[in-house]
Amino acid sequence: MQRIVILGNAGSGKSTLARQIGERLGAPVVHLDTLFWEAGWVEPDAETFRSRVRDAVAGDAWVCEGNYSRRTFDLRLPRADLVIWLDTPRLTCLKRVIMRSVLNRPRPDLPAGCTERLDRAFVEFLKFVWTFDRGYRPGIEANRQAVGPQVPVVRLCGGRQIAAFLTSLTPPAPIARSL
Repeated sequence: MQRIVILGNAGSGKSTLARQIGERLGAPVVHLDTLFWEAGWVEPDAETFRSRVRDAVAGDAWVCEGNYSRRTFDLRLPRADLVIWLDTPRLTCLKRVIMRSVLNRPRPDLPAGCTERLDRAFVEFLKFVWTFDRGYRPGIEANRQAVGPQVPVVRLCGGRQIAAFLTSLTPPAPIARSL
């Protein structure tokens, strides 16, 4: 496995798992939110975002976390070796989103020039998190099936399954050098 797509609700642990896999496999990590959002939570035009994603997944190895299914599955899934769905309970996701927003600490998956805000948009985002499994996940899964039905899928729920998956990953062998 060299190219992995991680899907799931906000607060499900996509970014954390992507970093852990990236470290284990020595692969670059692509956080789609950092490619999508511009300073001040401004959306780029569609082709700018797609160009950023296309460049980010052009390499031979990467771990890409984020959904953006209608916008990017055609760029990511044909090259992917594996899709990971994080099946994190929505209450856990909601708690994590609230905590990270209240604490407002720097995160590698937070776009430059974007800070967590507790405003009306945040309340709408909480509604998105709460309704993700019924309102959004089916569409993401349908897009996955339409674009990348050949890509194996692993569903992980909870720390034990995630830890077992990480343990199962084989780091790349060192490159032998001639003297």
